[in-house]
Amino acid sequence: MAAETTETGTARVDAWIWSVRLTKTRSIAATACRAGHVKVNGERAKPAQSVKAGDEVRLFHAGRERVVVVKRPVTKRVGAPVAAECFIDNSPPAPTTVEAAVVGIRDRGTGRPTKRDRRELDLLRGR
Repeated sequence: MAAETTETGTARVDAWIWSVRLTKTRSIAATACRAGHVKVNGERAKPAQSVKAGDEVRLFHAGRERVVVVKRPVTKRVGAPVAAECFIDNSPPAPTTVEAAVVGIRDRGTGRPTKRDRRELDLLRGR
């Protein structure tokens, strides 16, 4: 396992996100970084940004925000039991299927919503 941990105690954020199995592939992790869906300590992260133990990483992926604290930086993909030991998960609970299903769906080709439609959508979403 010593080869999986970096010598300097840091790792690239995209490689770390992939290594601890928060994303399926490293390219998805890098794309999320470039799109601004990854923040390290509250700052928007580029794929090559380093993370070290104690850093907070926020990842918005698959319709859900993940908030994790780095316990151990790793650069190689590790098994699920080892990956679970590499971070502390402070994420809010995943939305239930009922909460996820409450989305205003419009018929295709109906154009932009009217002001009345917009108000009904906002009420539906709880705003």
